[in-house]
Amino acid sequence: MRISRLLLLPLACVVAAHAAAAELKVLSAGAFKPVLVALQPAFEQQTGHRLRIENDTAGALQKRIAGGEAFDLVFSSPASLKPLREGGQVAAEEPVPLAQVAIGVAVRRGAPLPDISTVEAFRSAVLHARSVAYIDPAAGGSSGIYLDGLFERWGIGPIVRAKAVLVPGGLVATRVVDGSADLGIHQISEILAVPEAVLVGPLPAEIQNYTVYAGALAAQTKEAAAARELLAALRGTGAVQILRAKGMETP
Repeated sequence: MRISRLLLLPLACVVAAHAAAAELKVLSAGAFKPVLVALQPAFEQQTGHRLRIENDTAGALQKRIAGGEAFDLVFSSPASLKPLREGGQVAAEEPVPLAQVAIGVAVRRGAPLPDISTVEAFRSAVLHARSVAYIDPAAGGSSGIYLDGLFERWGIGPIVRAKAVLVPGGLVATRVVDGSADLGIHQISEILAVPEAVLVGPLPAEIQNYTVYAGALAAQTKEAAAARELLAALRGTGAVQILRAKGMETP
């Protein structure tokens, strides 16, 4: 109820123009999905619209959309949306930046917390871990691509890959909970979504990598007005509070 009240003011001018309820097919890259799910009940109650949220990695979403999949609104990284704009699959207007999230390290609840306070400490923690879970770079997840490149630059790529638990998509921190990995490295918002995982902290600032999430309308959507209402809600006061609660921040 608290979120509903917070959203009333930001949505008031938009809802006044709302003509008919719509069902929106919303595609979301992994880390942004918890924000949409948290916002969904209040948005649906106030507007009458319904959200059908589907989740995938940024790379997989790019392939799905380029392949002709129908949708109304997509939330992903600006880099993955750029070729879709150029190809005419998403609207020509600039995608709306909505959130950014840092990469963090997770362990299972009750496990010792490794030192990741410096670049060298983080590198040592990765090398000494029995196994390390992160998103499979081949799946197109932004954090996995970044980490694979980081380990390669450090000259430890083959060592880490030999003990990596590569996750094709979803919540990497579940792999530390079920014992598959000692460390899970993923976007902080994704780590916080797994109750039995503990966030050790973010990567050191010198090697931190932020993923920005932006929203873009499908070029062929028939529900453009409703899609823009959702974008407006995601820029409101209530949404900002949701972002913070989910370990994200405004860009």
